[in-house]
Amino acid sequence: MIEYLVKDRFFKALQETERKLSFNSPKPNPLLLERIVKQVKNWGFSSGRRFVFVLSCFKFPAMKCFHYFKDKSRSKGQRSAPELKQDGKSGGFSGPDRFTKSSCSGSVASPRSIPELYEAKAPDLRVFSFLELKQATRDFSLQLKIGEGGFGSVYKGTITPADGKGDEPMVVAIKKLNKNGLQGHKQWVAEVQFLGVVEHPNLVKLIGYCAVDGERGIQRLLVYEFMQNKSLEDHLFRRVFPPLSWKTRLQIILGAAQGLAYLHEGLEVQIIYRDFKASNVLLDEKFNPKLSDFGLAREGPMAGRTHVSTAVVGTYGYAAPDYIETGHLTDKSDVWSFGVVLYEMLSGRRSLERGRPKSEQKLLDWVKQFPADGKKFILLMDPRLENQYSTGAAREIAKLADTCLVKSQKQRPKMNEVVERLKQIIQSSEEGNAEETESPLEGSEIQSDEREENSNNRASESWKRRMAHLAKLGEHVEGASRRKLMMLQRAKVPALH
Repeated sequence: MIEYLVKDRFFKALQETERKLSFNSPKPNPLLLERIVKQVKNWGFSSGRRFVFVLSCFKFPAMKCFHYFKDKSRSKGQRSAPELKQDGKSGGFSGPDRFTKSSCSGSVASPRSIPELYEAKAPDLRVFSFLELKQATRDFSLQLKIGEGGFGSVYKGTITPADGKGDEPMVVAIKKLNKNGLQGHKQWVAEVQFLGVVEHPNLVKLIGYCAVDGERGIQRLLVYEFMQNKSLEDHLFRRVFPPLSWKTRLQIILGAAQGLAYLHEGLEVQIIYRDFKASNVLLDEKFNPKLSDFGLAREGPMAGRTHVSTAVVGTYGYAAPDYIETGHLTDKSDVWSFGVVLYEMLSGRRSLERGRPKSEQKLLDWVKQFPADGKKFILLMDPRLENQYSTGAAREIAKLADTCLVKSQKQRPKMNEVVERLKQIIQSSEEGNAEETESPLEGSEIQSDEREENSNNRASESWKRRMAHLAKLGEHVEGASRRKLMMLQRAKVPALH
């Protein structure tokens, strides 16, 4: 039951509190909140009820952060996962933008935020002790370390099943917060709440977490399902892994697109992933893709708004230019990142490689030399595919990547449109694979022409360097002769002809 607090004395209490506490800061004032809670309790409302404040009547923008509250005296045994506190100014969700509008005559409730969805769903997340996870990873042994990122280190571990049944231990991935890392507690909270709400075959499953505040500092850990085949990044760019077949690449990129489409349009509230890249696409034992690392995820804009204004975060080489320039975050920011990964999948090159020649360091600049309809397009393709791919499908995927990488974010497709287009491309690729597979002879001829052209260019440059060198030698000899003639003239010695 919702009781609207529209009593005059409540307004007066707030105004008096504001005056006494000099409430000028946009940040929430805990003293003010505490006084409001005490005032509400004095009015005799029963515990456990939610209260919706008529914020539009107030001149307190910071109070939007506390659009509702509830009594927390309920036993922890009644929840499968404890409540996680997150202020409205965090990078995880747009709390200040989400509040209930109401009036004395009625109200219109906005879509629920991620924390509210998490609260309502009460996900069945397992709460681990730090000792359990320490034992699961053999005291976080370096031998069990399988990755590292802005959040911290990731370890492979084994835990007992939640129900205690079965002799087989469960293999999991355990992410441990690095106290000196780029990401911190609020990203940890965001990831718990986002993954506690979402449910999709192309999103990694969160099994549980650990949160301990001790004398030695805080400990924040997350426990995920273990992904046996590491990440898409590993298989595309690291030679220690066998190359991915064309069919497997299409399967992976379609699954990743479906995961993004679900985040954008499959929930009550839109989620913008904000860090889509090959290293965040994990692969299970059958190479099914699952998006991981939701620490930078953000709720999308509310109805009637075009974007969310936020600090620019993400990974260089994947972030959309409009987001970098303005800080305006939309679902089309994820679409741009997806376009970058499409070209990585086609070319086998990273979005940014400092070790290459300057003209080839930025992938999106380099691929412009090989338009999808051009004769040299196959020179863009990953040589590790060994010409075992559908040329027509590859060209269509490049065209799709180009639409994702349009400068104007309004002209980029939505992810559900990208999914449908990928399905069409894959279907046509399977139907006409024999006819469209790149001919090794054709490819070798183009590569031979390219090598010959490069050889001619190198020969021309070499000839120019030699001629310039000879010219400099001539100038040197001519200058020496002039100096000798001047010395003979000074000595009045007749020059020999």
